[in-house]
Amino acid sequence: MSEESAAGIHDLAVIGGGVNGCGVARDAAGRGARVLLLERGDLAQGTSSASTKLIHGGLRYLEHGEFALVRESLIERERLWTIAPHIIHPMRFVLPWTKGLRPRWLLRLGLFLYDHIGGRHALPATEAIDLRRHPAGLALKPGFGPAYGYSDAWVDDARLVLLNARDAADRGADVQTRTHVERLERVGDHWRITARGAGGETCLFRARAVVNAAGPAVLDLLDRAGCRSARHMRLVRGSHIVVPRLFDHDFAYFFQLPDGRIFFAIPYERAFTLIGTTDRDHRDGVDPVTASAEEIAYLCEGANRYFVRAITPTDVVWSYAGVRPLIDDGSNRPEAATRGYRLELDEAGGQAPLLSVFGGKITTYRHLAAGAVDQLQPYLPALSGGDWTARAPLPGGDFPKTGLAAVIDRLAGDYPFLAPATVDRIARAYGTQAWDWLGAATDRTGLGADFGHGLTEAEVRHMMVREWARTSADILWRRSKLGLRLDAAQVARLDQWLEEQA
Repeated sequence: MSEESAAGIHDLAVIGGGVNGCGVARDAAGRGARVLLLERGDLAQGTSSASTKLIHGGLRYLEHGEFALVRESLIERERLWTIAPHIIHPMRFVLPWTKGLRPRWLLRLGLFLYDHIGGRHALPATEAIDLRRHPAGLALKPGFGPAYGYSDAWVDDARLVLLNARDAADRGADVQTRTHVERLERVGDHWRITARGAGGETCLFRARAVVNAAGPAVLDLLDRAGCRSARHMRLVRGSHIVVPRLFDHDFAYFFQLPDGRIFFAIPYERAFTLIGTTDRDHRDGVDPVTASAEEIAYLCEGANRYFVRAITPTDVVWSYAGVRPLIDDGSNRPEAATRGYRLELDEAGGQAPLLSVFGGKITTYRHLAAGAVDQLQPYLPALSGGDWTARAPLPGGDFPKTGLAAVIDRLAGDYPFLAPATVDRIARAYGTQAWDWLGAATDRTGLGADFGHGLTEAEVRHMMVREWARTSADILWRRSKLGLRLDAAQVARLDQWLEEQA
């Protein structure tokens, strides 16, 4: 058994290494708190890496009356693009009008509100387009004409989580992955946390306050803390599929279906199209979560209503699913359940507070985190100052939000031996921190072993040392999406190399 927090007591323990937990850890560490972050698996292993990869207001939430949530999300959209221009970039969406579904006046009204309630500044406004003469119409079946183009943003969701954790650690936070919290106990003015480490060892920690950011397991963690909440959660599974690309342009699509649901088709990793999402109530376990055969078929059928190039489940090169921990607001349909969030404080007479995060969406994580730390400030004297994360770049994002092309050009000039696709991928993952691990290399041999498709020993070591990577899944599906490209022999070689480093 390890010694109980040998270095003393933490101001704040954050439990959950998803986007909300890492956002809270970053904010609190930047305000001077001594922060501990505990995650039972890998960072972003659950819901936070299983999104549709969008920073968006949620156009469809308007028809459910979620005006405040949409406004908050749209304000955050440009803030996040500003602080992370390497992993977030604008994307233009095409919304075709489909006869017999939502009327054109309703689409126009929704898009007018979308443009104006969130303080849009740098992103282009909505425009009416004719798919018979627009590049996005070429991939669609005949019969589509009137449509609308509007703006949102794309994000590498897993790397957004990692960068928040990295910045938290750079500001003094202790980030411990593969550490499962088994019990929390109030002992006087602090919490005593019992956890199980990756090797099965018992780990004990102390903290003056705890943030429960366990996502789908938020109520389970409350049980382990001996606390109760009157709030009910609704677990909704969202599944996605990835297929070889269905179109040769950079526009994304927002499609309607006859059952009232919507789905997106998004350019993905240069050679693929990402299609999703579903909304199904989830009553099974949350580890692991997979897309069902029914959901995969549903997404294929939805795509086939619109695209010239038909797809079947056999065309799916990858599928993934995540469980969204939504607040149960009594909605009849899972897609109508609120995507808003609530922060619930259990303060036990003013000592050892426990703040639980219910609900939320990736676009609002930063604002949620600021609100959570603000709420804890009266209990933690170490915290000082107010909301600071809206202006401070995430690691590698210290360049103008429209400056990614210049970063790519500079990287290509400094490392001419790298393939253009590899330069593009590296710039979009690491931004200005790419030079930290590329270093003084003058050819590929200077980066060590080559595992294929531009993944080198130097990059993998960087992921292990600076990004908490341990397995090939961590490297190929969360730190990158090279799992879509490496073949079985290349993955086996990477696994062997990782085993040799252990």
